[in-house]
Amino acid sequence: MENSVLSALSDPAVWERFYEYKASRTCPDRILKKLREFIDGREYLPVCGAIAAGGAFPLPKRSVISKLSSQKKRVVYTYPEPENTVLKLLTWLLLRKYDGLFAPGLFSFRPGRAAKDAMRYLIRSAGADGKYCYKTDVSDYFNSVPVDAATKTLTEVLADDPELLRFLLALLNEPRVLRDGEPVTERKGIMAGTPQSAFLANVYLRDMDALFCDKGVPYARYSDDIIVFADTPGELRAQIDEIHAFLDKKGLKVNEDKEELRAPDEGFVFLGFIRRGGVTDIAPVSVDKIKGKMRRKARALARWRDRNGLEGEKAAKAFIRVFNSKLFENTSDSELTWTRWFFPVITTDESLREIDLYAQDCLRFLISGKRTKARFNVRYEDLKRLGYRSLVNEYYKE
Repeated sequence: MENSVLSALSDPAVWERFYEYKASRTCPDRILKKLREFIDGREYLPVCGAIAAGGAFPLPKRSVISKLSSQKKRVVYTYPEPENTVLKLLTWLLLRKYDGLFAPGLFSFRPGRAAKDAMRYLIRSAGADGKYCYKTDVSDYFNSVPVDAATKTLTEVLADDPELLRFLLALLNEPRVLRDGEPVTERKGIMAGTPQSAFLANVYLRDMDALFCDKGVPYARYSDDIIVFADTPGELRAQIDEIHAFLDKKGLKVNEDKEELRAPDEGFVFLGFIRRGGVTDIAPVSVDKIKGKMRRKARALARWRDRNGLEGEKAAKAFIRVFNSKLFENTSDSELTWTRWFFPVITTDESLREIDLYAQDCLRFLISGKRTKARFNVRYEDLKRLGYRSLVNEYYKE
């Protein structure tokens, strides 16, 4: 195992580099503290020892969670915390060692790449402005990948590291998961929610990414989100057919509800952005999602305020805490904050102003208890005093 990536998992220096990377990404303090304690306590050693000995890995736990801003549910899998943390380091190493396998149009989970780079690539390098566009996503991508096909792909990619291959195949081919604490057998694909699924998701469709790159077709993929461009409707139809055929061969399907065709004058929408007429803004669907969250939270806090006979300012402060965290502060070590995702890319404050006005209206309702014009007796200065932060103001501070 000396020449395997797996050997690095027990190296304290590698863990320190991983910690430094997390800290540089403005990882939440509570998660950084946990990781620091994990590293200092050498809690990774028992996991590494079990991997080296070829022992059975714990079964992943199956959970069903609500998707953000919708009533839809999705299935995710998680390993116990020590094993999950070791898998995070392993995935971090894999995504760096094997980054050269991936085509320029792939932007998910890659070092030094993010949504902003995908948009810049499409605008500057791929020349996406002024073209016909097709966007879709793969239906339940992670959990729908056929395990036998993923096994074949992984075997080809990791031929240089037999020990690593053996370990990942053992995870991939384990048919059981824990549901309500009991082992059950189910189709689980590459297991959304597990750290290694990021690497596997990149690997599984890398041939499709390379196909469009080699043809010089403007194209990008971010995990399960796919976008392609063409000069004419006929050329675009051919690209669409090729995507459908490729996914079908891979045992996957597009999400028909997410398929979108756009003419050149309509611009394109990708990763929560809209690009139209040379201007990049937050896409209307993303604006609607954050406003929907604000609306639901304001209603819930109003009920809490009225039920407990509280001052409106207390409910408003709670609203501000929630959305300052959601918009400006990291709550997870695996995602960028809302503003860090959008601010580097947008070239207008139009959508930010719309969201600001909506948030202010929610706060005035919570403070005044009224939806009439009387709510405007609450001044903007009153909102700032409670801790409210304007998206527009924060954008121009960047």
